[in-house]
Amino acid sequence: MSTVKRMLDAAADIWAEYNRHPFVLGIQDGSLDREKFRYYIIQDYIYLEDYARTFAVGVAKAKSHKIAGLFAKYISVMNGELDIHSGYLAKLGVTQEEIDRTPRALDNLSYTSYILRVAYEEGEAEILAAILSCAYSYEIIAKNIVKNNPDAVNHKFYGDWVKGYISDSYSEDNKVLLKEMDRLTENYTDKQIQHLVDIFVACSRYELDFWEMAWTLKK
Repeated sequence: MSTVKRMLDAAADIWAEYNRHPFVLGIQDGSLDREKFRYYIIQDYIYLEDYARTFAVGVAKAKSHKIAGLFAKYISVMNGELDIHSGYLAKLGVTQEEIDRTPRALDNLSYTSYILRVAYEEGEAEILAAILSCAYSYEIIAKNIVKNNPDAVNHKFYGDWVKGYISDSYSEDNKVLLKEMDRLTENYTDKQIQHLVDIFVACSRYELDFWEMAWTLKK
C-alpha cells in the first residue's frame, strides 16, 4: 500500500465530515451566510501566509534540488490561491489594514503553529505530510460540491471559489505533491510511514476544526 493511500485511508472518516459540514454545504447550495464566509476568508488568508512559510522552510530542509525546486515553486503557486482570496476580499470590502489588525483565531493559531513546528523540526517528507491535507482536501471538497450540485460553479458569489479548486492547474499541482510523497517514502520503514500518517491525520483534524471555526465565528 502506498504512503498516500495509507494517509488517506487513516483520515477517511474525517474527510467525510468535510463534505457534511454545514459551512461546506452552504457553499454547495449557495445558502452560506456571507458574514461567515467573510470571517473564513480573512482567517484563511492569514493561515495561508504561514502555509507558504512552511514551504519556505521546506526549501531550506530539502535534501535534493528537485524537492527544493518543488517547494520553491509551490510558494509561488500560493499566489494563485491568494488571488482567489483577494477577489473575495475586494467583493467583501476587506482591506489589508483590516487583515493586519485581525487577531488570528485560536484554532488557526494552533494549526499554523503545528505545521511550522513540523517544518522546523522535521524533514521534507514530514513537511509534505503536514501540508497535504490542506492542499488536497480543498480539491476533493470542491469536486464533491460540483458532483452534488453541478450548477455550483455558476453561483454568482461562491462560484469562483468552487472553480478555483476544481481547476486543472490546482489538480496538477496536487498530483505532483502526492507523487513526490510516495517517491520520497519508497524505502521508509513502517514506523516512519506511521509517523507521517499521524501528522496527516492531525492536520486533517485541524482542517475540520477550521471549517467549524468559520461556521461558529469562533475567535
